[in-house]
Amino acid sequence: MQSAEVDEFIYHECLIHPALLCHPDPKTVFIMGGGEGSAAREALKHKSMEKVVMCDIDQEVVDFCRRYLTVNGDTFRHKKLDLVINDAKAELEESNEKFDVIVGDLADPVEGGPCYQLYTKSFYEKILKPKLNVNGIFVTQAGPAGIFTHKEVFTSIYNTIKQVFKYVMAYTAHVPSFADTWGWVMASDQPFSVNATDFDRRIDARIDGELLYLNGASFFSSTTMNKTLASSLLNETHIYTEESARFIHGHGLAYRHYCQEQENGGNHYDEEESD
Repeated sequence: MQSAEVDEFIYHECLIHPALLCHPDPKTVFIMGGGEGSAAREALKHKSMEKVVMCDIDQEVVDFCRRYLTVNGDTFRHKKLDLVINDAKAELEESNEKFDVIVGDLADPVEGGPCYQLYTKSFYEKILKPKLNVNGIFVTQAGPAGIFTHKEVFTSIYNTIKQVFKYVMAYTAHVPSFADTWGWVMASDQPFSVNATDFDRRIDARIDGELLYLNGASFFSSTTMNKTLASSLLNETHIYTEESARFIHGHGLAYRHYCQEQENGGNHYDEEESD
């Protein structure tokens, strides 16, 4: 599940607006992934925005969403949107441009999947951070953050980003179509000096249209973790590297097992494994 029309606004408002509202004057955004167009849609609501680069590796996803997600039709036609079909890591490496906000709207780190390297310390440190302007903010989706699922990747992503940026903030929200609480991590070398009242004022002043989920009180309450999550975030020691990545079990792993089964000449596919 990537997103469902009925509640995708929860995920995408939480992904985009906190970073842009904490930034003093966001004009340029680079979105890693985001092929459905919803993250770009939210970024383009900001009156100060001059350019949104959406870099997705999968042309088929973009074409499919452009055709069938009619709610984002205006986004794909927006004159401030620069749509790039490329690997986000390669695009950032090759670009001489810097951005006010960089967004990770990526698939979860799945073994055999295309993007787990975009969660590593070396990527954040050597490729991503140098592409941020002064006062720049990085934000990424960080996987499931439920009471039983937060140790899969959420705490590791948080701890890895802490090794690279001075100020790091984790926050969560329940997304019904994901059947879990979800996590995001926002980071900068400048402190996030915004309170709930300022947050609401900035929403009113900066954003065209009405947000459906996010306001100052809900955002700042989302940064308060329950005791279990707070303890896990505090005590996490794992750092993402290319050699020591953590994965969410998904289609990448299942497909690898399937291929191994076929190579071994078997026609049996373990139903429990595929679940």
